Amino acid sequence: MASIKISSQVEQAEWNALQAIARESHQSISGLLTEAIRDYVRRRQVRPAVMDHLEDSMDENEELGRRLAK
Repeated sequence: MASIKISSQVEQAEWNALQAIARESHQSISGLLTEAIRDYVRRRQVRPAVMDHLEDSMDENEELGRRLAK
């Protein structure tokens, strides 16, 4: 997979902690950042199947929702 170069600023304390983790785990900063970004993106994305299920459930329980709202 192609890599891109990024530039950003972080708090000094977090940078120091990241460097310590990299040393302890024998990983590169780049590898740790890639892993962290991947995990963040996974947590933030809502899968289409989940949204479809939610919509189906709301449609099936529309009357119950109205009664509970009263």
